[in-house]
Amino acid sequence: MKISDFQTKDVINIVDGRKLGQISDLELDLRGGRIDSIVVPSPARFFGFFGGGADLVIPWRSIVKIGADVVLVRMDDPRAYRPGEDDAEPKSYRERERDRDRDRDRYDRERERDRDRDVYR
Repeated sequence: MKISDFQTKDVINIVDGRKLGQISDLELDLRGGRIDSIVVPSPARFFGFFGGGADLVIPWRSIVKIGADVVLVRMDDPRAYRPGEDDAEPKSYRERERDRDRDRDRYDRERERDRDRDVYR
């Protein structure tokens, strides 16, 4: 699948049924060779150029299903994933990378824990 295929899909939150927008970009983990998250522009932005508001960054693990026309995601509070929205200053690349690494480590630990639970059942 190409990024251009992603950019034509609507992103829908299955928690409340809201359309969040269309994918504008992907955040990649070049060392791990995987996609970290998808980026949906803020509704206040016009063609990605004008207006304020931070982009909505959706972690890859929040994606439930990728269909022909839509990407279904599960997000309890979409505002929680908008980096820098409540901060006085947007996060730097290093801060976002540190947060991604922390989240990835937490996800890996949870996955390992769940795998261990399955072994002992």
